[in-house]
This record gives sequence, structure tokens and C-alpha cells, in this order.
Amino acid sequence: MIFHSFFLADVDDPDICAAGPIFDWQQTDAGKWIMKNSTVIPQFHIAPDMNTYGYRVTITGDLTPKAKTYFTLKYK
Repeated sequence: MIFHSFFLADVDDPDICAAGPIFDWQQTDAGKWIMKNSTVIPQFHIAPDMNTYGYRVTITGDLTPKAKTYFTLKYK
């Protein structure tokens, strides 16, 4: 399940540039809830985005069906 995604401009090191926005997301109510309730450690993925000539960063993980419903209704 995708918990959060955002775009980065064309940068030399996307891993370093993605760290700040990922940390900021983890400090939000949704990010704190995901970090506490995810059944696996959430992972981030960085992929080139041909539409913006930058990068798309997605944070993914898994939730129980009950937690997935709660997250979708409250945060999406």
C-alpha cells in the first residue's frame, strides 16, 4: 500500500534530498500513525519520473485489513 508520495526535482543525489521530506512526513499525524501501526517497516522507493524529469518518491508498507480501512477513511 502506498502511504505517501512526492516529487523531487532533478538532483544529483535523490537519496539525500528525499531524507528531509520523508522525515517531515514521519512527524505528521498520519506518518506517526503509520510508523506505529504498519505490520512491516515502511520503505521508500525512488524512481525516475519522465513527466517532470525528476524523481517520484513513494513510501510503502502493509497494514492489517482493519488498520487499512481506518487509515483510508481518516487520512486519505
